[in-house]
Order: sequence, then C-alpha cells, then structure tokens
Amino acid sequence: MTDFRPFEIIPGNRDKGMVILGDHAMRHLPERYGNLGLPEAAFSRHIAYDIGIESLCRHLCERLGVPGVLGGFSRLLIDPNRGEDDPTLIMKISDGAIISGNHPITDEEWNHRINAFHRPYHKAVDETISAVAEATGKAPLVFSMHSFTPAWKSVPRPWHASVLWDSDERAVVPLLAKLGADTDLVIGDNEPYDGALRNDTMFRHCMMKGIPHALLEVRQDLIGDEAEVIEWADRLAPIFAEINADPALHEYKRYPSRTGPYEA
Repeated sequence: MTDFRPFEIIPGNRDKGMVILGDHAMRHLPERYGNLGLPEAAFSRHIAYDIGIESLCRHLCERLGVPGVLGGFSRLLIDPNRGEDDPTLIMKISDGAIISGNHPITDEEWNHRINAFHRPYHKAVDETISAVAEATGKAPLVFSMHSFTPAWKSVPRPWHASVLWDSDERAVVPLLAKLGADTDLVIGDNEPYDGALRNDTMFRHCMMKGIPHALLEVRQDLIGDEAEVIEWADRLAPIFAEINADPALHEYKRYPSRTGPYEA
C-alpha cells in the first residue's frame, strides 16, 4: 500500500505558465482492493478511467514543455473530480456495473480513501499550479483533459470533442473558436455534460481562485490507439500554445459560479 502512487507529476517548464491535468488518466488500484469485486474486463471500460487521456496528456506536456498532474488511481476507487461531500464520490453502481467492493462501505474506509488518494492528488494539483504561478508571477492557464463515450444508453454522441465550463469564459471562447475553425469537427459547448459542478477539480483549483481554465473532453473512439492520440496532440498543442500566449489568459479574476455563492 505504501508503494502506491495516487498521482504522477509530469515535469515541465514552469515559466511557460501552463498546467495540464488528467483527473481520470489511470485505472490502477492498490493491491489490497483487488478488483473491487469487478471482472478484469471492467478496467478496460470508461467506468474505470478516461480512455486515451493518460497518453494524450503526456504528449501534450511533451510538445508544450509544460508540467502536468495525472490521477494515479481508478475513479472506481474514488473520483478525484468530485468534491469530498459529493454522494457520487465513491460509486456503488457505474453504467450497470455493481461495485461490490464499494458497498457496503464503512465511514472509516470512506475517509481512508479521501485521505490516502483524493487529498494527495489535489495537493499535488494545488502545489503544481502554485509553483507555476510563483515562477511566472502571474495566473497560470489550466487545461483539464477528459474523454467521453461515443454513445450513452444507445444514443450516439455526435461531438468529436467538447469544452466544459462554468462561467469563466476567458479560455473557453478562444478554445471553442479555434477547434470550431476545423469544419471536419463537431465541437460541443457544455455537451454532453454541464461544466458547472460544485467542488470538482476546476471549481476547486481554478474557479475559486480566479485562474483561467477550460476542461476539454475528447470522444474515446477518436483516441483509442496511439496513432489517434498523436493526431489529437498535434491538433491541440498549437491551439493551447496560441491561447497561452495571450496575456489576458494570465490574470486573476474570479467569476461567480453557476453552482451558487462561494463559501466565505
């Protein structure tokens, strides 16, 4: 258990003012949890991790020369992109899969997972963003990378990628515009999910602190192998670099959240 890493920091040049995050990049579990009562095949599904995102984050960090933080554990263990008070933090059922290792669960085990996995990941995110801010003397630009299934409940999803956000549009508007300039792509705006989620990673590390950011979801069947991942990294890296070059994307400005008032 002591050898398990709840996060991985990808090194990069802090002076470039950008951080890339991959909350659901990995599907690992500490040995003590086995497979949480699930068949091995479950860990090849989206319920365990965001397919393609680990490799995509690594390629983007390499091309851009910027640091990144990857979640080191499966979202089936505990979801790093949920607040500690979110009832879906530790799922009992995910897309039809019953997670017997998560139910019943004691308060002691619930708190252990928060302390051993969730909090260390967010501490690494906070420290990485803070280190970039200290290096530049300005607000960093944060891109959070996720992936979504090509269909849900047998309904196809037409978007190739989607930008999710709350109310801070500073990085969102140019990202939507630059992705939308490719007429071969269908780009969603807060689809298939709404990006306003209280106490998620972007709320906690960016919205509350006034840091410019955007969450980008790529459809999983488009980044299912290394060649496809490289194609998307080639597409996204120059877009991220262009947005990062705008001085307005390195200013602190806190926007009111659509989820409600910030706590004092």
